[in-house]
Amino acid sequence: MAGILDCGGRSLALGRPQVMGILNVTPDSFSDGGRFVGADAAIDHARSMVADGAAVIDVGGESTRPGSRGVSVEEELDRVIPVLEALRDEVSVPLSVDTSKPEVMEAAAAAGAGLINDVMALRRPGALEAARCTGLPVCLMHMQGVPETMQDDPRYDSVVTEVRDFLAGRMADAEANGIPRERIILDPGFGFGKTDPHNARLLAGLAEICDLGVPVLAGLSRKSLVGRVLGRALPDRLAGSVAAAAIATWNGARIIRAHDVAETVDAVRLAEYVQAGGIEA
Repeated sequence: MAGILDCGGRSLALGRPQVMGILNVTPDSFSDGGRFVGADAAIDHARSMVADGAAVIDVGGESTRPGSRGVSVEEELDRVIPVLEALRDEVSVPLSVDTSKPEVMEAAAAAGAGLINDVMALRRPGALEAARCTGLPVCLMHMQGVPETMQDDPRYDSVVTEVRDFLAGRMADAEANGIPRERIILDPGFGFGKTDPHNARLLAGLAEICDLGVPVLAGLSRKSLVGRVLGRALPDRLAGSVAAAAIATWNGARIIRAHDVAETVDAVRLAEYVQAGGIEA
């Protein structure tokens, strides 16, 4: 399962767990909205994350926080494309684009993106075809509902089973539409249409998602789960986020999506070392 992922000519080595640095170029993301909207600020932050150990940078131009509303294709392109074009010559690691819009997928691939990270799991009309035509790896995420209403009243009979079955189905659809398994990553979607107990069960049962046989991405950084369980406001969620990253790594995640890259890399490496019985990777 784990090996070298070809991200548009740049390699993402998944023989060991890696950290994906989050670069939101949005004014309204839940944690860092507005901080990196300008190209210069975005480039500086990306460089810093790579220096801290990020193996891939995920660029997003549309907030998917609970209650958020979507933006137009034109607005998302205006936010994302200049940053991708600038970053492809500034950092050596693969660049990911966090989008659900087929038009943005295609333009981002041309601008230097090497991975498509889609919270809608390629369910929008034309997304499967667009992703296939780019030839890039794709990350398929589970979400119950849509961002605007997903946290209103999420319900599951068995959250791990239902998320696993959904992701297996989306992977099958992707393969049937010409996206080979070797280009697929799965994301259980922590915080996307899930209560705190749902998220906890999903994190504890992450190995069942990993058993699908492709790399799994876990995004728990600064999430409301951490804040509510620990009673921490947004600026004080670093320790909880790092703990969640270590648990996800222990339970099989190969990519940890994080805001605080240096601290998360430390947590991932320590979890990896202990799990391997003290043998260096």
